[in-house]
Amino acid sequence: MKKNILSILILAVTLTFTTSCNDWLDVLPNNEQVTDDYWKSKEDVEAVIASGYYYMRQCVPTFIKWGELRGGSIYTTNSGDAKLQDFNMVPTNSLCDWSNLYKVIGMANSVILYAPEVKDDTYYEAILNSHLAEAYFLRAYCYLLLVKDYKEVPLVLQAYVNDAASFDLAKSSEAEIIAQIKNDVKTALETGAAKGTYEEDWATKGRATKWALYALMADACLWSEDYDQCIEYCNLILNATDAFRPVFMSNTNDWYTMFYPGNSNESILELNWDYSQNQTNNFNSLFTLTTSTPLRPTTRATERMKEETQTLKDGGLTEDGRMGRMLMATYVPDNGQVIGWASSNQYYIWKYYGTDVPDITGGARAHQDANFILYRVAEVMLMKAQALTMKGQGSWAEAVSMINRVRNRALLGNFKDIDPQSADAAAQISQLDELTLLEEIIDQKEMEFMAEGKRWYDLLWLGRIGGGKYKTQFMTKVIEGNQTTNAQWIRSVLQDANAWYMPIPQADIEHNKLLVQNPYYSSSK
Repeated sequence: MKKNILSILILAVTLTFTTSCNDWLDVLPNNEQVTDDYWKSKEDVEAVIASGYYYMRQCVPTFIKWGELRGGSIYTTNSGDAKLQDFNMVPTNSLCDWSNLYKVIGMANSVILYAPEVKDDTYYEAILNSHLAEAYFLRAYCYLLLVKDYKEVPLVLQAYVNDAASFDLAKSSEAEIIAQIKNDVKTALETGAAKGTYEEDWATKGRATKWALYALMADACLWSEDYDQCIEYCNLILNATDAFRPVFMSNTNDWYTMFYPGNSNESILELNWDYSQNQTNNFNSLFTLTTSTPLRPTTRATERMKEETQTLKDGGLTEDGRMGRMLMATYVPDNGQVIGWASSNQYYIWKYYGTDVPDITGGARAHQDANFILYRVAEVMLMKAQALTMKGQGSWAEAVSMINRVRNRALLGNFKDIDPQSADAAAQISQLDELTLLEEIIDQKEMEFMAEGKRWYDLLWLGRIGGGKYKTQFMTKVIEGNQTTNAQWIRSVLQDANAWYMPIPQADIEHNKLLVQNPYYSSSK
């Protein structure tokens, strides 16, 4: 069988499944294909969906690296991964591998095709449509990531269950893929069966809900500069009145609960691990003191952390080992024992490694089972602020209000001391400009979502919007954050917008006659 993108879609799943958290999170593929004679019961459908989430969890280290290494907040000294942060990628680099994303897509395609054909007296229409909503989310989410990282990719919408299908498929345009993403979300929502909550608490945050679909649509609309619709879908979350809706946690002391123990009120969707159920991840190898090539904050990001914490000190707060969101998300060793700003200039990401205890010895997680958040309410608020900013000055007061809520939770004052409810707010806001507001939003997102796989996409969005009117500012921010290659090289590379995206994996180029390499990486350029 050819080893290309479509062969990846001929997948296998375990054929036994129960609904406990343990079994759900441990579903693994085996050598049996998801053929049309497999689908006998609703449990079979659940097994395939569970396998989709399994492959999503397998993707998380890649999600983090794709979303961070080019953004200048997180860096690595791993020579292979550093090729990405230094814009020296080649199509044979393993970090180009998109196979797990296409495995998720393959699982979703199978559910969309076969689940409606299941003959099971207990498989009620509402359950079927709920399963379909999850499948549409998984497919759409993966394609949005592929668009952000490759711009144009093969758009596979059918289930490949044997080798009889053609394995040659051309790339679809970004516009076509974005349109399909939006169509998937709308299709998932139109039946009304997408859940707001699940029976198990972990599943309410660990499986796709209507809230996750709203967040995904807002994300896709922001990316495609459809600002009105972005705001509309953000509001479906922010203005919701459901009893168990995701809610922004304004209390600063609650901030760390998003990461330990996780599945907080603010979370919209996160990928779950649970050591008590024998599920672990490799985050320890990504973010610990003992690893020779971990992912660490860059010098520029570290300075931003220090500046933010110093602002809190200047405001009268007393340092007690943790202060503000940066000390709650990062740590620096002080004689190997206490977390503080004392003796070392090397900072480490804490949110995946530690608890809310500010002590390296007593505060590290006992097990590698931190969750990975795909969306939370703070991001929805700042996405809305971006869209409002692009709508013009008449919407800027509301944008500032969104910014202030995130700043205030971090114990920071209002942006430029503007209170949108005050009498002089209109005059103050009239002194702003679009770029100033956007840079503040992107700066807040950097601090709020450090190492959550968001930074590069925020910078790339800035460079793309309005036909590239902020391309210079985008390149400057990338250059300022990078500490492993020279500025002249980065500037020369980023002049070509095709270099903003990754190369298509070489193995797929070799085995798919219709697949064309990203022009920047083409040997004939």
